[in-house]
Amino acid sequence: MNNLEKKKNIKLLQGNEACAEGALLAGVRFFAGYPITPSSEIAENMAFKLPKIGGKFIQMEDEIASMAAVIGASIAGLKSLTATSGPGMCLKQENLGFAIINEIPCVVVNAQRGGPSTGLPTKPSQGDMMQARWGTHGDHPIIALAPSTVNEILTLTIKAFNLSEKYRIPVILLLDEVIAHMREKVEIPAPEDIEVINRKKPTVPPEEYLPFKPDEDGVPPMANFGEGYRYHITGLIHDHKGLPTSNSQEIDAFIRRLHNKIQKSIKDIIIYQKYSLDDANIALIAYGSVARAAERTVKLAREEGLKVGLLKLLTIWPFCFEEVNKLAQQVDLIIVPEMNLGQMVLEVERAAQGKCRVVPYGRVDGELINPIEILGKIREEIRK
Repeated sequence: MNNLEKKKNIKLLQGNEACAEGALLAGVRFFAGYPITPSSEIAENMAFKLPKIGGKFIQMEDEIASMAAVIGASIAGLKSLTATSGPGMCLKQENLGFAIINEIPCVVVNAQRGGPSTGLPTKPSQGDMMQARWGTHGDHPIIALAPSTVNEILTLTIKAFNLSEKYRIPVILLLDEVIAHMREKVEIPAPEDIEVINRKKPTVPPEEYLPFKPDEDGVPPMANFGEGYRYHITGLIHDHKGLPTSNSQEIDAFIRRLHNKIQKSIKDIIIYQKYSLDDANIALIAYGSVARAAERTVKLAREEGLKVGLLKLLTIWPFCFEEVNKLAQQVDLIIVPEMNLGQMVLEVERAAQGKCRVVPYGRVDGELINPIEILGKIREEIRK
């Protein structure tokens, strides 16, 4: 081992441990949650480490209260995190909507497991893709990221907080049980090597501050509650002061602004990776642990002379519509393997606009989709 390697901070981390590490590197100083498989190790790590650096950890009585506490801590100025799984995510949804309408930055980890209801607590699933997008009611924007390696969990946790702070929006980090619990080698970056984004602060005196008046980028500066700036927060649609409004023009402008601040920054938000797509006539589109199997499938297919490539999605929402549309014009077939009965495939079909065949491949028995299965599906579709 040379001197350079000795200086690297390399650890063998579980996915949930990497999430906690990433959160701390991003500047998180508050965690509220309730233990639930398969996310509990995130809470355990935050309970152990946060008090050592002046942060706060609270185990709440349930997931509803956990989400409420995270919202309150964020309003008061702390970067805030909560972690759960499917049943707890259902309970968080009402307060998640409250965070969205009040543009309160925070990160919610959903380590997915089989469902519905308590379902399969220790088995992997990707059944919450559409819940991440439409779990809370109303016409709202959301950002959701889905890592497929332990190292990506660390980097995307940091990214989640940066996006949340930059755009004043809750961000969902979608793990699945396999990624949450597997262990891989991770290089922990030095703090000085990490980009950390903090929310914009007001540049006007308190008497001139309007908490929901946006800058040119569509994002309002955010004062910490209790620092002397007048602040009114409500679950009702509100004007620039935060007061409820029934003015149709104000309502329309508000809802459109929430969406537009995300849509106009798509290139900053959407992350994906391409594997062997340059000459491909068959494409796989996958995310999370299934993307690992899909990457291996590409290698096996290429050994058989099949021109297969992979588009690996790291940002799930907003969806990378343009990239999938462009891919659909290149290939003859897109296969979407996922651990559900067809959720992300619906967005792929919408983006493909009929320009190529789109075929789902789902599994819901609590077992992983493996490369041989996907390769078998490719062979089956070629024969049609």
